[in-house]
Amino acid sequence: MSETRAASQTAGASYARENDVLHLQGDWTLPHFSRLEADVRRLRPVLGTATRIDASALAAIDTAGASLLHQLLGDTHLATLTAADSPLPPERRALLQAVSQALQSTDAVPAPRKRVPVIDSLAALGQLIANGWSHARSFMGFIGLVLEQLAAILLRPWRWRMTSWVAHLDQTTFRAVPIVVLMNFMVGAVVAFLGATILRDFGATIYTVNLIGFAFLREFGVLLAAILVAGRTASAFAAQIGSMRANEEVDAIRAQGLDPIELLVIPRVLALLIGLPILTFIAMLSGLAGGMAVCAAVLDIGPRQFMAIIQESIPVLHFYLGMSKAPVMAVLIAMIGCAEGFKVEGSAQSVGEHTTMAVVQSIFTVILIDAAAALFFMEMDW
Repeated sequence: MSETRAASQTAGASYARENDVLHLQGDWTLPHFSRLEADVRRLRPVLGTATRIDASALAAIDTAGASLLHQLLGDTHLATLTAADSPLPPERRALLQAVSQALQSTDAVPAPRKRVPVIDSLAALGQLIANGWSHARSFMGFIGLVLEQLAAILLRPWRWRMTSWVAHLDQTTFRAVPIVVLMNFMVGAVVAFLGATILRDFGATIYTVNLIGFAFLREFGVLLAAILVAGRTASAFAAQIGSMRANEEVDAIRAQGLDPIELLVIPRVLALLIGLPILTFIAMLSGLAGGMAVCAAVLDIGPRQFMAIIQESIPVLHFYLGMSKAPVMAVLIAMIGCAEGFKVEGSAQSVGEHTTMAVVQSIFTVILIDAAAALFFMEMDW
């Protein structure tokens, strides 16, 4: 105990100028850090490349003392102290080498560059474009895989997953009917109120019926149904497949020799391909019903007169144009939801992020398709 106390009291370093020798003694440990740090600051400027290191009196050392020795000696002298012929025990040489390598790797980290807002904005824009292009390529590849697998099983009825298809059709279509009816009925009523309010100033309230018919048969019916399906069904697909990815169930499917595309994606795509046109038709009827209710209550246009005006003034072409967009939207919504589900990495946070991405991308795609179709139909004079 007395020897330990003596070593602790003499912990430090001394420099013999006449012999150009640095003497290390005592415990280079954390309790003596402040005293040793003062010695390091005092002796570091006077050491030269020819200075010899005497570590025979070095009693103990820990990581704090090793970091101070690295500051004091530098790489050259520390390499001599950790050489194979050094008087230090092997465990102390290993400690000095580990601390020295860690400090060198920390010192090698470059200083943060000066930030320029314009350059940072351009870099962020470029990264966004690169990520968008990469995402588009991967999504097109996913569509190719789905179409390839669909073509492979199309002529093989024994491989059709009818139970899964019916279950997804019930989940994505029939259980969504109430909310589709309610939402489109209310939107139809709002459109009728707006039309009646504006057209009353021109004495043309009768054309409110035409406004409702054109809006829901051509645009609002399919758009509102697709947006609702994008928020309800695309998120469900992404969360379901993402949870299977997180629980390694998709890997288990592959280990059994089954194809996840055939088992998980194709039934969902086919279910929504059938379901969204059905929901679109229901949405059109609900929107017309909402407008009819407002016309009967506010404009004294009865249901029989309302339907007569629709039949005489609205060509059936508008119904066909609205319905033609539903299958395209359905396929893309289903594939976006499934593709985002397969991108889940394995954590709950990843499931939430990709579910959100599926909803955002689906709604954006639906609106983009509707806008492109509207421009195309207008140019074609349809």
